[in-house]
Amino acid sequence: MSSAAAHFAEHGWWLADTLDEDGAARLRAWVSEVSAWPDDGGEWLHYREQTDDGPKLCRTENFTPFHAGLRDLLTAGEMIDGASELLGQPAVLYKEKINYKLPGGAGYAPHQDAPAYPFVQVHVSCMVAVDDATTDNGCLEVASGLHHEVLPLDDVGCVRADVAATLDWTHVEVRAGQTLWFHSRTPHRSGPNNSQVPRRALYPTYNAAAEGDLRADYYREKLAQFAAAADGTDGGRVRVSLIGDFQGKPVL
Repeated sequence: MSSAAAHFAEHGWWLADTLDEDGAARLRAWVSEVSAWPDDGGEWLHYREQTDDGPKLCRTENFTPFHAGLRDLLTAGEMIDGASELLGQPAVLYKEKINYKLPGGAGYAPHQDAPAYPFVQVHVSCMVAVDDATTDNGCLEVASGLHHEVLPLDDVGCVRADVAATLDWTHVEVRAGQTLWFHSRTPHRSGPNNSQVPRRALYPTYNAAAEGDLRADYYREKLAQFAAAADGTDGGRVRVSLIGDFQGKPVL
């Protein structure tokens, strides 16, 4: 077992150097291209939140069919190899998103990804930092070694508050171009962006290829559940996931 796989198996996460300076610059350019796409006119999904400075883009999903550079980055080479190494078997892309967390952007409540990802028994996610992720702009916090079971959940699918309060949370600062890999059951959270710089990050999720190519099934199920929701919000929060982890306010 490699050192990466061993650390991941013990702690439920692993921080890796993925992109050099040129690669990180290309990623920033690609994410800027995607963020400029219109809300209508394609099958990609933009989500916006209300901040003290007005509406801001908070997430984009389902963009790899429409952007060759990001598709190649996430489905070939080092990224797919890294997912396969940590899963211990060949991997395939399950879903992808960009979280922008622009200045004033909201954070995410303590949660595990597994309850939000139907059809999948084995999968791994990661955060590829587009900008430096720091404690000031809302980097991820993880609870190590708790990736073996789903913890008790609240009524929106997040880790129950009394349980989250007992966990040992570690801030993980990630430089642009680095990748923070984490298990689908690794508890994580992040605070709001209280700085004046963005904390954009690319979040691909991979499942074991033996379970099938489930990407189209995931987006079909997500859109169906969103369509069935009354107003697209969860208790006054923007609905961006199949669980209610995002703390952003809806745009009125």
